[in-house]
Amino acid sequence: MPAPALPELAELEHLLQQGGALLQRHHLGDVVLPGGSLPVLALTLGNPDPAVPAVGFFGGVHGLERIGAEVVMAFLASLISRLKWDSSLHRMLESLRVVFLPLVNPGGIWRGTRANPQGVDLMRNAPVDAGAGASPWVGGQRLSAKLPWYRGIEAGPMEAESQALCGLVERELLSHGQSLAVDCHSGFGLVDRIWFPYAHSARPIPHLAEMHALSQILDQTHAQHRYVFEPQSRQYLTHGDLWDHLYLQACSRPACLHLPLTLEMGSWLWIRKNPRQLFSRHGMFNPLVSHRQQRVLRRHIAWLDFILRAAAGMPRWLPSGPQRLWHEEQALNRWYRRGARA
Repeated sequence: MPAPALPELAELEHLLQQGGALLQRHHLGDVVLPGGSLPVLALTLGNPDPAVPAVGFFGGVHGLERIGAEVVMAFLASLISRLKWDSSLHRMLESLRVVFLPLVNPGGIWRGTRANPQGVDLMRNAPVDAGAGASPWVGGQRLSAKLPWYRGIEAGPMEAESQALCGLVERELLSHGQSLAVDCHSGFGLVDRIWFPYAHSARPIPHLAEMHALSQILDQTHAQHRYVFEPQSRQYLTHGDLWDHLYLQACSRPACLHLPLTLEMGSWLWIRKNPRQLFSRHGMFNPLVSHRQQRVLRRHIAWLDFILRAAAGMPRWLPSGPQRLWHEEQALNRWYRRGARA
């Protein structure tokens, strides 16, 4: 069937053409819509050797949050442009695997909905339960696909888009000894937040020391940044988080270190500057003024570039021995103990 018109997908195809032989195209499946279907496309570049670190950039999990997909696409475009002249980038890619999945939920983007065309919230769709501590409604529900935050059928398979993302991460990131991932979203609060697992539990993750070390090199490298780096559980608990699911999968594999992050752009900032956006469904989750959108893209592209470089340098900053114990103690004080700061 012919594909419905989706500008983001056309842009992605254009970027593939620009990248030429340096980019590999992966067709992960199709999302069926009235009048046609849309592909779920991933791109890879760099060294596929499992011995080198890997990094993945993801967007568009929630179709209404178009800015997440746009940030990932803008960063991809900047890398493709640099491939034409940046010899340092080519050297980096000799020792790094890079994965892009900018449009995880193309059906939701086309329909302008948070959920996929079946009404399932993909970030509540994984087989992970938060127990009684999950936030009511926001944490995920199984009552009806007509209501927000629907998890899908209990004990049923994950949605095709969720399976496509998880399969890609398992093949391209968890097959490497060390990897990072960033999933770009919008719609929470007045500040930009960087979340790490768990979303389903308030207990610390096994790689808390590594997360603290990553936050430390961010603070040292970008001393003026305004991101709040924290476990998602400090804000609320949810069922079915895809990155909790994938992190747990990584922990079950020997010699596999996977650190997933979620960029949660504070969309209330855009509403505060332009209150009329409240009357637009898209305006609640995306900057609608052109110059503000460009400012958002510039700021977060710099963050994604930091993650790219941090992935390439993982062997240099990952803590070990007494240093790892120090980072873990600092992280517990910062994020989990009474009086912990952000």
